[in-house]
Amino acid sequence: MKVTYLNHSGILVELKDCYYIFDYYKGELPPLDKKKDVIVFCSHSHNDHYNPLIFDLLNQRGMRYQAILANDISDENRLPKIKHRFVEPDNCYQFDGGIQVETLLSNDSGVAFIVSTDEGVVYHGGDLNDWYWEGEPEEENLELRTIYHTEIGKIKGRHFDVAFVPLDPRLEAHYADGLLYFLENVGCDTVYPIHYWGDPSVIQRFITEYPQYQSRIRNTETARGEEI
Repeated sequence: MKVTYLNHSGILVELKDCYYIFDYYKGELPPLDKKKDVIVFCSHSHNDHYNPLIFDLLNQRGMRYQAILANDISDENRLPKIKHRFVEPDNCYQFDGGIQVETLLSNDSGVAFIVSTDEGVVYHGGDLNDWYWEGEPEEENLELRTIYHTEIGKIKGRHFDVAFVPLDPRLEAHYADGLLYFLENVGCDTVYPIHYWGDPSVIQRFITEYPQYQSRIRNTETARGEEI
């Protein structure tokens, strides 16, 4: 399994027989093997997670692909022309090739994905995070935190081969709350922070402040076909 960072929350995972592309926003795709199919995952409708440009890029490469989309995405111009399936939160789906897709409820919009194949299990959080915003009403922050803890509680004790988890510097003093809770409750040897809005220094900040997790955190910025 190989990982390539595209931009923001956009991730390319290469497996033996196919590619997964999660939450493409912008960025250049690396060379792709036309013998492999592509599955495009979109966690929700926000334009920093769903950009239909990804389908144009794949068409230009002559790739075969399908899309697995959160059910809050609406794109009447594009979606009727491609093979796609909508998924709802807190469900489990089976796809061709022995691929199983589970979803969690995002406390922002859409879903988080858990994708299982015989090559491993991948977690992509989308916008599921501990969104504790400085200056916002405490009741709202605690409600978002409760939802996050509830959803992560559903996968507590499970093990993933790789996880992509938000680490958002806009949350200021609470920037690490969501990632810390994930690391404390979920088994995963390889974790890539995402959704850091072009500020990769937040990754080193996290490692410096929480060195006990250094062995598990990868530098997302340098992931260019990185083997895991």
